[in-house]
Amino acid sequence: MRSAPILGRFRYGYVAPAVLLVAGLLYAPFLWTAYLSLTSYDGLADPEFTGLRNFTRLFEDPALLSSTRNTLMWVAGTMVLPVGLGLLVAVLSYDIKGGAWFRVPFMLPYALSGAGLGMVWSPILSHDGIANLLLGTDTAYMQVAPYNTVAMLLVWTWQQLGVNTLLFVVGLQSIPKAPIEAARLDGASGWSLFRHVIWPLMRPLTAVVVGLALVASLKTFDIVWVMTQGGPGRNSETLAVMMYRETFVATKYGYGSATAVLLTVVAGLASWLYLRRQVR
Repeated sequence: MRSAPILGRFRYGYVAPAVLLVAGLLYAPFLWTAYLSLTSYDGLADPEFTGLRNFTRLFEDPALLSSTRNTLMWVAGTMVLPVGLGLLVAVLSYDIKGGAWFRVPFMLPYALSGAGLGMVWSPILSHDGIANLLLGTDTAYMQVAPYNTVAMLLVWTWQQLGVNTLLFVVGLQSIPKAPIEAARLDGASGWSLFRHVIWPLMRPLTAVVVGLALVASLKTFDIVWVMTQGGPGRNSETLAVMMYRETFVATKYGYGSATAVLLTVVAGLASWLYLRRQVR
């Protein structure tokens, strides 16, 4: 009984290592990036404080408009394709004989990284690639906007479909049987059963899946960089690719940091609005 006050006295010491680790790996780099966004810095000389000049240049940059447009395309496409199709596959394969084996082919592409995914599909979708040979066409899938973004979205869907399906299957398995059986006794079936019973019961998990997909689509980088490097020109560039290009290719660390801060604000605001709506 006497040990309880001692344990309570040192309770902050127990969580201090975790707090310091998070602060060192997350908060400190963000604060440093926020500081660099207010400077002119090439990675060699000392940062020169310039105030909000980088943000002024950023909002006047034509590349920001195209990058924002492509990022919004990624967000909308992710909500419709990987999430929507994942839910469809989960519902169709759930509670049927051999449903687990039916889902296996959808799970395999998830083992590839975004960079590996781009390396696999780039030669397939190139002008003289396998896709054009099989279809008998002469289409430059990766050379014309917005078709290059749409093509990459389809590749992204091929990878992400499996994990979204798995998450939705877990949600289906967690639904109590009693409401479904009661609805079936009342004559509900098919679409009516899904819309009025299954879907409302899956709403908490759906909020998690959509939230994860939202954040992932906002920071899309690897697959775009490997397949097009944001080109041709900059017509398939996302905000994350723009940030990388300005920082590590053009070595404009201050300008790239301003882009990073903008992307962080957009992702945080979008997540906050979404979660706030879900809570309501």
